[in-house]
Amino acid sequence: MFQGTFDLETATPIDASALSDVLFERGIYWASGRSGLVDLVAAHKWFNLAALKGRKDAVALRQEIAGQMSDIEISAAQREARAWVCAH
Repeated sequence: MFQGTFDLETATPIDASALSDVLFERGIYWASGRSGLVDLVAAHKWFNLAALKGRKDAVALRQEIAGQMSDIEISAAQREARAWVCAH
């Protein structure tokens, strides 16, 4: 697993052809607080997208994250994931 950091200021956008591993790593990034901020909505979104691309372990992590979120937060994450799919 990747142990470095991401520079979000210079990162390029993730497109629809992204590998499930890239989407999964985005979920790990936001769930782990590597940026200094844990964002469960973003983590859920990226794990959801990774799961859609076939990453099996993303399903379990998405469920674990969802257990720490309110229904409103889960809805927001799902909306963001749908918006990403529609945009790409």
